[in-house]
Parts: sequence; C-alpha cells; structure tokens
Amino acid sequence: MPSIHFRLAILSLALSPLAAAAQETPEIQRPVGTAQADGALHTLRQIPEACARMEGKFTGDPAKPYDMTVMRTSPNCQARAVFMDYAKVQPSAARGWKLNDIIKVPSASCSGQQAVVHVWRKPAGQALKLDGQDRARIYLEDAKQQAAAGKLAALPAYAAVLEVEGKACR
Repeated sequence: MPSIHFRLAILSLALSPLAAAAQETPEIQRPVGTAQADGALHTLRQIPEACARMEGKFTGDPAKPYDMTVMRTSPNCQARAVFMDYAKVQPSAARGWKLNDIIKVPSASCSGQQAVVHVWRKPAGQALKLDGQDRARIYLEDAKQQAAAGKLAALPAYAAVLEVEGKACR
C-alpha cells in the first residue's frame, strides 16, 4: 500500500463535510492526545485489519501546519480490510459508513491549535465469526474453498480525513 498524503483544506466547519461528522458519536471514545512538538513524528492510530498505521507531525509551517500519512505496517501483513482515499469515497452515514474514531492531537508549540482526524469505517455487510479467543480469523483452506465457489466476502473499508483547528502561531 503506498503512502497516502492527505491534503489540508482550510474550510469553514459549517461548509465542511466534517460538520456532519461532528453531529455523530464515534464508535471509539478517546481523550485528547498528548501535545506534540513540531517535527515529532507520532502514531495517530493503527488499523491492524487494514495493515495500516496513520502517522502525523506538526510542521511549523502556517500554510500546512500538520502532515499525515497512512503507512503499511508490514509487507507480510494480510489485510482483512482496505484503507481508501477519503476524497474518492466521501464517507457518510447515508452511504453506509460509520464514524469510527475522532483523534485529537494538540500542538505543543502552538497552544490553540490541534490536529483532528476523523476515521470512518464501512462494515463488510456480514458479521465476522469469532473463534475461541474472540478473534476474527481467516483460515487458508476456508478461504480457498470460498474463492473456488466464487463466494468471497466484501472487505470492510476505512477512510480518514484531517482537519486542523485553531489559528496558526508565528
């Protein structure tokens, strides 16, 4: 999976597609993250089923104060979900997507500024079967039989969008 660079667009929250997300309660509730210094690369979230890790850093550049990328966690990881480009899929509850997580990271050098990442999840449409360890696993022989029968299940999908709140510091 190549790195996906998210473009930061300064939009009014009232006109932004994120305004709709602000009305929803995310599936995951988390406190505001630890303040991060400019240039300090940090992990925002890992999505193991998509073999993806979201990383970000404050740049110190008022024109583009925060940079976020989505990286593949390992070349050997077998994805059970896909990470999609937010701009292409435009996730919303009306399209079957669920607001999964809102990650807020304040800037250590600019107290009024924070990066906010909205993570969306689109379920595959069928419940995953859990094994005795409460894990959803895909076994090779079962997958081969399903593929031979033409009954491969759709994969869950994830998408994320970045927004920077607050005024840039000089």
